[in-house]
Amino acid sequence: MSINTSLLGELKNESANTKKILERIPTEKLDWQPHEKSMTMGALATHIANLPVWIGRILSADGFDFASSGSVGKKETTQAILELFTQRIDEAEKALTAATSDEMFKGLWTVSRNNQILYQLPKMVAIRSFAFSHVYHHRGQLSVYLRLLDIPVPGMYGPSADEK
Repeated sequence: MSINTSLLGELKNESANTKKILERIPTEKLDWQPHEKSMTMGALATHIANLPVWIGRILSADGFDFASSGSVGKKETTQAILELFTQRIDEAEKALTAATSDEMFKGLWTVSRNNQILYQLPKMVAIRSFAFSHVYHHRGQLSVYLRLLDIPVPGMYGPSADEK
């Protein structure tokens, strides 16, 4: 199986799980945060929705400098967050479909700040880390936010405590 086919399969499976948790967020709770050092629910959800953008960025460039990064901006409704997520997943699927050479995934991707190299990773590892694992990490955080607000948490890999 080619690398892009494998990554596409995971993206499709996990994006369905991510969508389930994003759909549970009430728009009226987007400004809620569990602690002053925590992101608001809306900021966290928007961040999760935007993370698939990294797949195309990693495949189309040899690196990224954090000094040049921008912000997506705050989404005002759950629907807007879901629309951003759908857009980013569509873009990611197209980028992965176009990347048909396994060699492309073995090329190095450099992460820097103000042109100082922080680290380098093969593009395949960068996609797994910056896009996939990053989503899973924040999705777990979001499930705790929902639990603290007594909003039923959807199951990801089987039923949750709210889905018996």
